[in-house]
Amino acid sequence: MKQYSFIITLFLLAACGKQEEKKADNAMGDETVVPVKLEKVTQTVRSESISASGLVASSEEAKLSFKIGGIIQKIFVEEGQKVRKGQVLASLNMTEIDAQVSQAKFGVEKAERDFKRVENMLKDTAATLEQMQNATTGFDVAKQSLQIAQFNRSYAQITSPIDGAVIKKMANEGELTGPGTPIFYITSNRQSDWVVRVGVSDKDWARFKIGDKATISLDAYPSETFTGAVIKLAPAADPLNKLYEIEVRINPNGQRFASGLFAKVELKPVQNRNYIMVPIEAIVEGNGQDAFVYVLDESRKKVKRLPIRIGFVDGDKVLVTNGLEGITEVVTSGSAFLTESSNVIIK
Repeated sequence: MKQYSFIITLFLLAACGKQEEKKADNAMGDETVVPVKLEKVTQTVRSESISASGLVASSEEAKLSFKIGGIIQKIFVEEGQKVRKGQVLASLNMTEIDAQVSQAKFGVEKAERDFKRVENMLKDTAATLEQMQNATTGFDVAKQSLQIAQFNRSYAQITSPIDGAVIKKMANEGELTGPGTPIFYITSNRQSDWVVRVGVSDKDWARFKIGDKATISLDAYPSETFTGAVIKLAPAADPLNKLYEIEVRINPNGQRFASGLFAKVELKPVQNRNYIMVPIEAIVEGNGQDAFVYVLDESRKKVKRLPIRIGFVDGDKVLVTNGLEGITEVVTSGSAFLTESSNVIIK
C-alpha cells in the first residue's frame, strides 16, 4: 500500500511539472516577437526642384481711393476697361471741398491783416513783442491750413498711376465714401508684368536667389508650359501660414493672361541641399509629405515610431527633409506589423 502511495505521489508531481511547463510555454507564445530587418540611413546632396502653386497676378497693381471723404460725383470708367497713366477715374462732389479752401483763404487774409496791424503797432511801441509773436504764429498757421485744404482738393479725384485695366469697381456715383476706402482695383496690362506668388518653407527659401529658373503650368492652358524666373524673395514669413513668399515673373509666350489664373510652379534652385535618404519600405502611414518610420529604442528589443517630412521619392529611395536627425538605422522588413508595444528580433 505504501508503494502504491509513493507511485501516485510521483505521478502527481510529474503532472504538476508538465502543467507548469505548459503554462510557461503559453506565456511565451502570447508575447509576439516580430522579426525585422534594419537598413542604414544615408545622406545625399541634391539640387532638386520644388513644386508649389499660386495665382497669376500683375506685378504692378493698386487699390485706389480718395484722400478725403465725400460724395462721389462722377465715375468715368467701368470694370474691365483699359486705362492710361494719369487718366481721371472718379471725382468727388466739390461743394464742401471748395468751401473749405475758400474758408482757409479768408483765414489767411485775416491773419495777414492782424500781422500787419500788430507790426505797425510794435513800431509805435503800442504792442508788445509777445503780441507780435502771436500774430506771426497765427499768420503761419493760417497759411498751412490753406495749403492743407488745397492739397486735399487736388486729391478729390482718383487718377490711374499705371497703364492697365480696371479689375474691380467697388463704389458707384452718389455714394458717400471715407478717406482711404478702396474704390478701384487696377492692374498693369503689360505682357512683361505677369507674376505668380508662391509660399515655401524657410529651408527651401534659403536655397533660392534672384534669377533662379522656374517652369509654370496653367489650368487655363493645359497643353502649354511657360518659363519664368525668380524676381523677388520675401524678407519675412507670412504671419498666417509661416511660409516665405517667392515672386516668379512669367513669360506669357503671346498668350492672354488674367489676374487669378491658377498656376503650378516648379522652382529650380541653383543651390544644393542635404537630404537624409531611407528605403521606401521603411515608410509607414504616409499622407502627402507627412509619414512615419520605425527605429529601435535603446534596448534594441522594441521600436519607436518617428514622424518625418518627405521631400520627394527617388525610385526605391525616399529623401527626407526633417525628422531623422541623429538616426543611423530604420526598420524596413516587418515594419507593417509593428506597434510601439511590439517586441522585435533582428533578422
